[in-house]
Amino acid sequence: MAKQAKAAAGRRDPYRNFRFRVEIDGLVAAGFSEVSIGETVTDVIDYREGNEPTHVRKLPGLQKFGNITLKRGMTASMDLYDWHKQIMDGDIGAARRNVAVTVLDQSGADAARFVIQDAWPVKYQPGDLNAKGNEVLIELLELANEGIERVQ
Repeated sequence: MAKQAKAAAGRRDPYRNFRFRVEIDGLVAAGFSEVSIGETVTDVIDYREGNEPTHVRKLPGLQKFGNITLKRGMTASMDLYDWHKQIMDGDIGAARRNVAVTVLDQSGADAARFVIQDAWPVKYQPGDLNAKGNEVLIELLELANEGIERVQ
């Protein structure tokens, strides 16, 4: 019994994917039902000088950050659409915002945090309508960005 308690005390279970919080420019945004954090990729550059062995060296190239997708139940709030409309109206400078996604542990405390820099909407989708359906209308906002970093 004591061995089980000791093993459980040192064990680190993975975080659950259903407890998270989204902040846009420091303000806690309305709840989102789903968040997809894009991948980060570093391109590889093959390089070889003429006097080197007959294999190439691998050098790091450009870094690329995948888009972020936010989904939530549609409400009377126009905030996501209005943010996307800023881009459609050509106001990209004012539309760039920092976004943070915080994963919560079982007790509700912050466990992991991703910071997305200079995000702006590239896609807004109000969702599908179905007169025979029984689901919540989900709106989607996809964000381009210039950096994704896990800070916690």
